[in-house]
Amino acid sequence: MTLQVSNPWDGSTVAELPFDSADQIDRKLSQAQAVQRSWANEPLARRAQRVREALVYFHDNADAVAADLTRQMGKPITQSRREVQTMLARAEQAMGDAPEALRPDTPPAEDGFVLRIEHAPKGVVFDIAAWNYPLLIPINVIAPALLAGNTVLIKHSARTPLCGRHLSEAFGDLIQDLILTHDQAIDLIADERIAHVSFTGSVEGGRRIHQAVGNRFIDAGLELGGKDPAYVAADADLDFAVENIVDGACYNAGQSCCAVERVYVHESLYDAFLDGAQAVLAAYVLGDPMDEQTTMGPMANASALDELENQVDEAVLRGAKLRCGGRRGDGQFFPPTLLADVPNDAVVMQEESFGPIVPVAKVKNDDDALERMNDTRFGLTASVWTADADRAERFARALDAGTIFQNRCDYLEPSLPWTGCRDSGKGSTLSRFGFYHLTKRKAIHFRIRID
Repeated sequence: MTLQVSNPWDGSTVAELPFDSADQIDRKLSQAQAVQRSWANEPLARRAQRVREALVYFHDNADAVAADLTRQMGKPITQSRREVQTMLARAEQAMGDAPEALRPDTPPAEDGFVLRIEHAPKGVVFDIAAWNYPLLIPINVIAPALLAGNTVLIKHSARTPLCGRHLSEAFGDLIQDLILTHDQAIDLIADERIAHVSFTGSVEGGRRIHQAVGNRFIDAGLELGGKDPAYVAADADLDFAVENIVDGACYNAGQSCCAVERVYVHESLYDAFLDGAQAVLAAYVLGDPMDEQTTMGPMANASALDELENQVDEAVLRGAKLRCGGRRGDGQFFPPTLLADVPNDAVVMQEESFGPIVPVAKVKNDDDALERMNDTRFGLTASVWTADADRAERFARALDAGTIFQNRCDYLEPSLPWTGCRDSGKGSTLSRFGFYHLTKRKAIHFRIRID
């Protein structure tokens, strides 16, 4: 059985890769376990040196890696190059965070005793990565996992398997790259040699992973969907908010779990916001993602087109006004789309779109905005656009989401934990907190003097 990867721009074949057999999976897992036993005994400085040496591969092959990324999932080449550079920066951040995150804690002890809490590696980490940011998503797990003394099995998305190959090429025997079906991945979780699972993907996929790890006493980090709201308050810098919210909704063709997917605008700015947003959306250049001038590529998966059109149609039937876009273009393109006066219970306001749709609703005041923003089963990020620090702090306290932004959106700050609540998942990546899910606490309790 062979995995075939096609270019979403022109349908050409990018790669044909065989799925791993049961024997190949067993061999790779055994190797990962054997390497991990010696890797865990290396001092942190040596592990960091090995990680830094592996990253040279991405420095030296940045253009080729970026081109592979674009051919596999349609991201404009300028954005793919930026992803390679951001991946390198994320790894550097992890190396900077590692000494503090992995340093043993030493609680007070009576004379004659040594008490210490070590952050020990778990073993083999199984990383199931997503296609929308196929370098950033896995490095958020791989870097801290390796620095902590684990080894990694990576099953990349069927859309972007070449990224998994690049990672295994760079890191050598510390990472084993697997080409698996969804069912094979679930079955692998049952293997006792797997110590932890990290998954980025859909809510339904997360449920399958969570059920699978529930049959064993291991944990899973789950980065799932989002329906991230933005609120433009009456005192917002309107031009700045329009530009950044539209970019936060449409970057990577909106194919991001933390993309802005609902916009609430104070009634005093509502009409001006819509006019400004429509102008910004009209400026996007759709075309060949390998062209330097292209600012929005095709949707990575053709199946997304039906879902996006259905969400737009349902919103219009519910009374929303379609200001631009809304219908698929040639090939796998979906144009930047603006919807106004969208009811909060419309599907486009409640279910993940994962496309370049900006649905907007008018609100009377802060309380109205806050109530609508919290009306969701997701909880990844939310943004408040205001000059008032007290307003931002109030929203930060009241909003149930993993990250609250003021005058920013759709951004992962690597010094802060990346986390979600409710159907957006569990666990954290990034910052020192990203190490905690990938390590286990080991208590050291020594009596060193016997009277």
